[in-house]
Amino acid sequence: MKNVTVFDHPLIQHKTTILRQKSTTNKEFRESVEEITMLMCYEALRDLPLEDVEIETPIKKTTQKMLKGKKLAIVPILRAGLGMVSGMLSLVPTAKVGHIGMYRDEVTMQPQEYYCKLPEDIDKRLIVVVDPMLATGGSAIDAISQIKSYGGSNIKFLCLIAAPEGIEALTKAHPDVQIYCANVDEGLNENCYIVPGLGDAGDRIFGTK
Repeated sequence: MKNVTVFDHPLIQHKTTILRQKSTTNKEFRESVEEITMLMCYEALRDLPLEDVEIETPIKKTTQKMLKGKKLAIVPILRAGLGMVSGMLSLVPTAKVGHIGMYRDEVTMQPQEYYCKLPEDIDKRLIVVVDPMLATGGSAIDAISQIKSYGGSNIKFLCLIAAPEGIEALTKAHPDVQIYCANVDEGLNENCYIVPGLGDAGDRIFGTK
């Protein structure tokens, strides 16, 4: 699919394997999520607009490139998406951060929203929605729909592990959204968990299980 980018960089693949391992500690998991996000962010934002600015080096005045406007918003899907925010902010510390809270109904497997707080000027920003897992695609679809209802239109979705079912659903619902992921796995099991996946990303980030 032309709007899906799967990263094959050796460092991303190596660190993703660390994430998958059952023996990886919560500390190692959090650090790996942050590091992978930083590496993915570097590539996902390569189309940020630049402008010419005049500066003075210790040698002379010169015209160089800097980010134009710096209009970027990071929107994690709570709670697991929080683990990806610091990796992005390490590269773009001026970005604003919104939050969308979702949980999955264990009976219907459908996402339920419980919180939404976005920057006031969300309609003027490039928005990167982050969530470690893209399983059924329900949470991502609903979060992006919510952002669009507030006027957001320039949106990217960044995840670590994706299922083909989630990619297909998100692409169908929001064909204008570019999807970035570190790995596309086999698919979903009967409980809608990604296989082989890495377990519950939120529990492993925050040590709650």
